[in-house]
Amino acid sequence: MFKGWKKSKSEEVKPTVALDSADKNDYDVVVSMLSDVGCVREINEDSGRYTRPKEPDLASRRGTLVLVADGMGGHSAGEVASHMAVELIDHTYYNKNGTPRQALEAAFHAANKAINQRSTSNPTMGGMGTTCTALALQNGSAIAAHVGDTRLYMIRNGQIYLMTEDHSAVMEMVKRGWISLDEARHHPEKNVILRALGSHEDVEVTIWETPLPIKPGDKFLLCSDGLYDLVEDEEMKRIAEANLPAEACSNLIALAKQRGGHDNITVAIVSLQPRDSQPERPAPETRQVEVPR
Repeated sequence: MFKGWKKSKSEEVKPTVALDSADKNDYDVVVSMLSDVGCVREINEDSGRYTRPKEPDLASRRGTLVLVADGMGGHSAGEVASHMAVELIDHTYYNKNGTPRQALEAAFHAANKAINQRSTSNPTMGGMGTTCTALALQNGSAIAAHVGDTRLYMIRNGQIYLMTEDHSAVMEMVKRGWISLDEARHHPEKNVILRALGSHEDVEVTIWETPLPIKPGDKFLLCSDGLYDLVEDEEMKRIAEANLPAEACSNLIALAKQRGGHDNITVAIVSLQPRDSQPERPAPETRQVEVPR
């Protein structure tokens, strides 16, 4: 989680290099994350976090976890909900027994329960909730889970793929054939979501049934709707491919703000850098979003 955000400006992190599964693979995992309050909102209700355990055994069993959450609710409640989500999912994932998939699913349910209890017990936070998308990279594979309309993309071999399906009213309209994807982008109900962590006692979590094999050169991009509402998928791909992860995050947020920045904007880029390539030059150090374990 970004500690002590200054809500009026971006918070940057330098890329971290995670040696996935004790040199078993031929790539390094480089992660950069950036969040911005945007041009209209006064409070940043997005939260982001990534974790790489230092202990070899935990790193091998659980790998690297990246989270983006977009909160909603009353005064400051969305900020509380998204912060709780990234903290609780991170903690539960690394401390729960079972497979990475089982641990990730349990982590989402634990976060939902805690946020819902906080919401129902505090009148000032009634109705708060948050979307969340999680990506776990472990031993040459990826597993993802999400609730709501934060998104995960994969960039591979010059193509960009949307790896999540929005739990939103307009996406249901698209699935029923009532509107097109292009129409959904500009639909007045595009931000009406159908699922959120904390809004009900129980939540249906969408999680990949089987891990996805990953390979050197792959990139993953996680973001809140403040980015993809204003930046096209192909623009994301072009910027992510043409820049180092930290620079790409900064450029993507700058583009969204040029186009109005009507919402908070958070983006994380995960690059699987081949070890036989030139190392990525480090970005200026600002703030590390890494939890030592």
